[in-house]
Amino acid sequence: MARAMFEYTKTVLEKVSFDATLFCKELQKAVERLLPFEIEELRIWMKPMLLQYPELATCIPLLPR
Repeated sequence: MARAMFEYTKTVLEKVSFDATLFCKELQKAVERLLPFEIEELRIWMKPMLLQYPELATCIPLLPR
């Protein structure tokens, strides 16, 4: 079940990547729902997306260390 939430989160983030505000809101929801190791995977998954959409970098502080 948790894996399904991770995959769903990636799908949602891809769909809202056109708008940094929406992306940040969805990223915040993801941080509340995902497990710590999934958040780390999400951080890795986001790196190529940030190269394509640099405006999304403002959302990075939402990810806990």
